[in-house]
Amino acid sequence: MDEGFIAVAIVAIIFVACPAVFLHYQTELRKTKSISTDDERLVDDLWKTAQRLERRVDSLETILDKEAPDWREDYPERPHA
Repeated sequence: MDEGFIAVAIVAIIFVACPAVFLHYQTELRKTKSISTDDERLVDDLWKTAQRLERRVDSLETILDKEAPDWREDYPERPHA
């Protein structure tokens, strides 16, 4: 009877426990692949901030072009639009 119990335990581990563990972690992986609403909101805020900063830089470059037209020559290593 002792060998029968061990055989049933081994079969249960192979055919029940292993697939259950595999499916559990596969489900957890699928959950973490999607972006959360907080992360989505953060990315949206960062995008809006980047756009605002880009408009500010464009405005500053326009002002500098009018006030000091040769300012770009002082910074040849920087890319200018």
